[in-house]
Amino acid sequence: MLERIAYNRRAAVAYAHRWAFQRNPNYYDYEEIGGDCTNFASQCLYAGAGVMDFTPDFGWYYLNANDKAPAWTGVEYFYRYLIRQTPTPGPEAQVVRLSQLRPGDFVQLSARGDSFTHTAIVVQILGRPTLRSVLVASHSYDSDYRPLSTYSFQKSRFLHITAVWRQQEDG
Repeated sequence: MLERIAYNRRAAVAYAHRWAFQRNPNYYDYEEIGGDCTNFASQCLYAGAGVMDFTPDFGWYYLNANDKAPAWTGVEYFYRYLIRQTPTPGPEAQVVRLSQLRPGDFVQLSARGDSFTHTAIVVQILGRPTLRSVLVASHSYDSDYRPLSTYSFQKSRFLHITAVWRQQEDG
């Protein structure tokens, strides 16, 4: 049976600040083979959620560079995993408007307007959420406290983390 636990937004953001311009040696750096942005986003999310989903193929987990779920490193897979309809262990999200973002949420960008190719974590919002006031951290063009307005993109989507599910302990 699953139980809902709190998502620690502060821990996710603190992780983002700690590793925005470096690489955590516990994770492979995918920069040279397609980009590291969603790997970094997943690390941040895991820092705040503390639960992985080890479901083969459709879960969200990282054991090593060769044993991970597609959702850990793939922009579209990350999105599909987070917005799944059936709860499984791990974090879940819903797509929201820019105005509904909070630190610890995620932004995905599409440069040409067709597919989404970049994931960043929201680390701060200065006042009312706008493209200028929402600040993100990311890998693949390493950044921290970067305003969304400084990115060149055609489309964006915003993922608000709504829950973390974990297997309930017997007891």
